[in-house]
Amino acid sequence: MKQRKILYLSLVLFGVLVFFSFSTMISNTLYEKQLQQMKDTYIYEVESSIDQKELKQNGYSIFYFTSGNKEKELIVFLHPAFADHRCFDKQIDYFAKDFRVVTIDMLGHGMSKVGKAKDKIDFTIHHIDAILKNEGYSKAHFVGVSMGTLIGQYYSLHFPDKVQSMTILGGYDINANNKEISKAQRSENIKWIFKALFSMNSFRRHVASVSVYNPVEQARFYEMAGLFTRKSFTCMSGLGNVIKQRDSITRTYPLLILCGDKDIELAMRMSKKWHGNEPTSEFHIIENAGHCANMDNADEFNSMVMNFIQRAEKRTLHNK
Repeated sequence: MKQRKILYLSLVLFGVLVFFSFSTMISNTLYEKQLQQMKDTYIYEVESSIDQKELKQNGYSIFYFTSGNKEKELIVFLHPAFADHRCFDKQIDYFAKDFRVVTIDMLGHGMSKVGKAKDKIDFTIHHIDAILKNEGYSKAHFVGVSMGTLIGQYYSLHFPDKVQSMTILGGYDINANNKEISKAQRSENIKWIFKALFSMNSFRRHVASVSVYNPVEQARFYEMAGLFTRKSFTCMSGLGNVIKQRDSITRTYPLLILCGDKDIELAMRMSKKWHGNEPTSEFHIIENAGHCANMDNADEFNSMVMNFIQRAEKRTLHNK
């Protein structure tokens, strides 16, 4: 009798898994067809000239992209988890007119495959530093989105004199007590793992839906996430070195904190709290935009960041 029950339960479980896998496959197939129909809508063509470059490392390569005037100041854009440099397509033409622009595919993302890398995502700060040296710059303005904000701040801890300004979108202070965020992230990680185990495309659809608000931009994010593989997860553990409570951290650079009005309540609350703890920081909410507001509402994002950087440059000149 006991063996029958075990057999029966096993068959039921197997049936549920088969049904789930089949329904997931059908759902993803339909979604892919929708994306194909949207192709003409969500393709965004960058007019500026972009040079693709390779930073060779031990067992892997980091790819980055440059545009704009080599004689101008440098802006480094750092993408969110699971996306790549293309999430800043709508920033390139706008900023390349007045700045040298660098976008990066961080390890495990986009073209920067994990390969035989022993390094983790936290090593990105050394990739950034090497890129600055390769491009002939001793400092830069940094613009980060989500995970990119964490890496940007981590870079500033190691190379404080090389940060002219820092723009944070959908991020939080890596040096603060972030127990609430950690708890929420663990819950979200369970969803990611469950979906990724059964279907990476289901995982990609999920992260696209929570990262951007506009359906067309979700499609673009989903396409970028197509280059994030199961092996890419192996490098993400490096974020544990990035997010730690640190006391007596003094920022010497101008700080702009941004949040989309459609982002989750926790993100909005943590952004406001951080701004409250940083008297000299600026804080703005971007309308009709989710977590990656630079994609959802590029015009407002671009204008806010440009005005902030220009004010930061004036302050720097004034203090000299």
